[in-house]
Amino acid sequence: MASGSAIRGSRVGAGPMGEAERGDSIGRFQVSYWCSNKHETKPSFAEDGTVVIPDEWDCPRCGFPAGRDKANPPSPIKNEPYKTHLAYVKERRSDAEGAKILDEALRKLRGEDD
Repeated sequence: MASGSAIRGSRVGAGPMGEAERGDSIGRFQVSYWCSNKHETKPSFAEDGTVVIPDEWDCPRCGFPAGRDKANPPSPIKNEPYKTHLAYVKERRSDAEGAKILDEALRKLRGEDD
């Protein structure tokens, strides 16, 4: 008794005629982009003229932005660290202002409001 699969030796997506069933491939060309770490990325674009080539591309190796000028790549983006709600409040208020607001709130809770 033979065990096996009817699709043995075939890949998923392959039609009865293989790649010929998918139609003609469109012409493609590559554009080089360089990041500040000197990595080169070469994405390919369609030659049909409908695609706008971007000025920058994200480097797949380091994530930095990459530009088309090898001698002058774009600088990396500065990411701000996560700030808590308290950190944002401290940016807006000084310690003296915070103490004043706290005192006003405590007086209202105690019923000492004039």
